[in-house]
Amino acid sequence: MTIMTNALSGALASQMALSASSQNIANLQTKGYTRQAALLTAVGADMSGKSVGNGVQVSSLLRFSDGYKSQQMWRAAAETGQYSQTQPYLTQLERVMGDDTASLSVAVDQFFAALNAVAGDNATSTPLRQQVLTAGGLLAQRFNSLNNVYNAQQQSVSQQRSAIVDAANANISKIAALNARITQANAVGAPASSLIDARDLAIDELAGQMALEVSDQPGGVRDVSLKTGQALVIGNVAGELKAVGGVGAQTFKLEFASTTFGLDAAKLGGQLGGLTVYEQETLRPMQQGVADIARQLSDKINTQLTAGYAMDGTPGKPMFVYTAGATNMLTIAPGMEPTGLAFSSDGTQGDTGNLLKLVNINSQTVTVTGLGTVLLSDADTQLVGKLGVLSQQNQAALATAETMRTHAVDDWQATSGVNQDEEAVNLVEYQNMYQANMKVMSVANSLFDATLAMMG
Repeated sequence: MTIMTNALSGALASQMALSASSQNIANLQTKGYTRQAALLTAVGADMSGKSVGNGVQVSSLLRFSDGYKSQQMWRAAAETGQYSQTQPYLTQLERVMGDDTASLSVAVDQFFAALNAVAGDNATSTPLRQQVLTAGGLLAQRFNSLNNVYNAQQQSVSQQRSAIVDAANANISKIAALNARITQANAVGAPASSLIDARDLAIDELAGQMALEVSDQPGGVRDVSLKTGQALVIGNVAGELKAVGGVGAQTFKLEFASTTFGLDAAKLGGQLGGLTVYEQETLRPMQQGVADIARQLSDKINTQLTAGYAMDGTPGKPMFVYTAGATNMLTIAPGMEPTGLAFSSDGTQGDTGNLLKLVNINSQTVTVTGLGTVLLSDADTQLVGKLGVLSQQNQAALATAETMRTHAVDDWQATSGVNQDEEAVNLVEYQNMYQANMKVMSVANSLFDATLAMMG
């Protein structure tokens, strides 16, 4: 009977081990799945450590998990999320601002080229004067089109951050709910590996949305907080993120256990932090820089025109209208005609004294947000150059973050992922174990029958 008991325990243990291997193979391509294995221990060892022959048992199902490697993977997810969300916006601005058909520098050059064409004996030429107005209109259109791109990006960033907040709240609630289920499963000794996998996958997704600190607590619970310290999940209690306000005035807060915390989204990391940093440090300054150029260019042109005289000898009038904050921030003044352009400095037809001063404005300086004092003719080129540097820096940071994420995932996979070759070996070994124990049971049965025959 001892032989039979030992063999039966071995057969049952091998069946459970085979079941664990089959589960691993079935989840070979399951994202976030952590491999398992049956832990076999001898049954009935006495106090001296000597076996008394009671077979083998599966004392537990091992879950191959490394908390340090999981933490590394989550930190890398936050870095990747931060830079990956920013790059599409930078790339779009580079293409728009660097395109000859849309760039400001080309339009500025064309405007001053039209002014130059009127100089000399052409000061009274209506077609050439009309070209100045046309070039001025195209210049205003370039400013407005670029401003519309900035406004569209502002709206997109706000909408994207709101969507990230909604997705993050779903993950936060899921983590808290899984914490409760894992605690319940552990309390009654039920398997919890699939629940832990689901929770870690939710943490990984949340880590891409914002940088996290994750801590293990008794009972299998994992608490989650922002890297700035505010708690998102404690046990089975979940916080809620909220995005308040619209485009250009969006703020964020966290509600947890009847307490509200204001959040600086730029410090949150991940996708939410990356978008906010881009908005605050690149998008808004770039938009303000373009607005600075438009305002100072129009002011200089208008000031000089009002110092001169039109073809009929009347005092000059402003050519541009600048409206801060408007979608069409720069327009041609209503009613402006070619003959009304005040190119004369003394009121006589054909005089170009004031026109020469207008042409000279292109070599004057302007003060631009993010650049300081620069030549008007170089302002846009320097803005585009600065944007290119920022884009290259972000691309380099993104490449580094993606490499770190890849290495972190590979490290996690080496410990927790399913190895097809290893499982194939396990299948053969446990199958042999099962067959061997069944053979022992057959032998034991034969001995038992022989014993009964001898007794008979």
